[in-house]
Amino acid sequence: MPAIKREVVDAENVEPKVEPNLTTLTSFVSSTTSTIRSSTTAAEEVKVETKNDVTTQATNKVLMELKDLGKEMSEETGVPEWGLAAIFIAIGVVILGICFCCIRRCCRKRRSKDGKKGLKGAVDLKSVQLLGSTYKDKPDMEELTDNAEEPDEAESKHSEVKLGKLQYKLEYDFNSNSLAVTVIQAEELPALDMGGTSDPYVKVYLLPDKKKKFETKVHRKTLNPVFNETFTFKSVPYADAMNKTLVFAIFDFDRFSKHDQIGEVKVPLCQVDLAQTIEEWRELQSVEGEGGQDNKLGDICFSLRYVPTAGKLTVVILEAKNLKKMDVGGLSDPYVKIALMQNGKRLKKKKTSIKKCTLNPYYNESFTFEVPFEQIQKVQLVVTVVDYDRIGTSEPIGKVVLGYNASGTELRHWSDMLASPRRPIAQWHTLKDPEDGDKKD
Repeated sequence: MPAIKREVVDAENVEPKVEPNLTTLTSFVSSTTSTIRSSTTAAEEVKVETKNDVTTQATNKVLMELKDLGKEMSEETGVPEWGLAAIFIAIGVVILGICFCCIRRCCRKRRSKDGKKGLKGAVDLKSVQLLGSTYKDKPDMEELTDNAEEPDEAESKHSEVKLGKLQYKLEYDFNSNSLAVTVIQAEELPALDMGGTSDPYVKVYLLPDKKKKFETKVHRKTLNPVFNETFTFKSVPYADAMNKTLVFAIFDFDRFSKHDQIGEVKVPLCQVDLAQTIEEWRELQSVEGEGGQDNKLGDICFSLRYVPTAGKLTVVILEAKNLKKMDVGGLSDPYVKIALMQNGKRLKKKKTSIKKCTLNPYYNESFTFEVPFEQIQKVQLVVTVVDYDRIGTSEPIGKVVLGYNASGTELRHWSDMLASPRRPIAQWHTLKDPEDGDKKD
């Protein structure tokens, strides 16, 4: 019994000794951990401070070097430091501007390329809206089948280019067998010039003969010209009129190149009631065939210069192009004949050299006529392109008549010459059908 009691006493005495040892160990570990953390934080702060110090020192060093360099340059060039700073800033701005422009141009090129690549797969907003009122709407199958052909119709309508419209008036006189045609106005013409406008004028003639042609005045820089000009076709019996077609051809005037045809209106006289006065609007239609009806004979460019004090008229034949094929081989041997006329009589005549086997001859040949100032308003200048034939008779290809009783672009050229004395005025003209009297050289 005494032994058992001693063991119990010993056990009781041992337990209190173990508890203090664990508590001490735990506190030691926690204190050590906190010490390590604090030391780590301190080390990181020291590193950051060290980095900041190094950066600050490097920056200060660079600034000092730049300052010394600026002083040296200022001493060498004699320019103050603030002046050098301003120069460097300006150079930097210029370099940045150049870089910005280059980047912007590259972006534009990329956009244009992407746009061209994506044209084939582009979806038109109108065709998308055919599938529903908005993008979120899901159409039924019936709607899809009903609208399946509508995008093609929309594309065909969109592809049609509107050329504008023309208002005219027709009056037929049964007593005199004459047809009076009034070109009133045109609206919504397309812009063919660089400035976003056009210089329109109208040619009026009857098909199929085209013996008589009329032209309105040229209206400068407008898409809605008002003409109000009346022309009369005489000796047109009613029976013959039923077999003719009235043509209104609208052109854009260009002094230094071929006149572009904007469009035309064709009125078959058999489809209108000539017993009544007709006044109506018609949409312009595109020209049938390349270049239209009036460009079959070709075009010629020449300059006019008149000196009133000396009474001299100088004509420089420059070139012709797209001439009509007159020879069997599909070419021509063209030369130009210039005739000064008064009251139907030829006063003087001159010729250029002959250009062999070409439809686009270049001459650059000058001719001078003596025309007193009091006579300049009474004469006509007839410029005729002729196809030379060694064996047979030379045949005229086409001609241009300027001066007294001229109209259209020919009158404009003559008027510009008189309004600008001593200065050569060059202009392109479309060749017109030569009369029977010109077929002999």
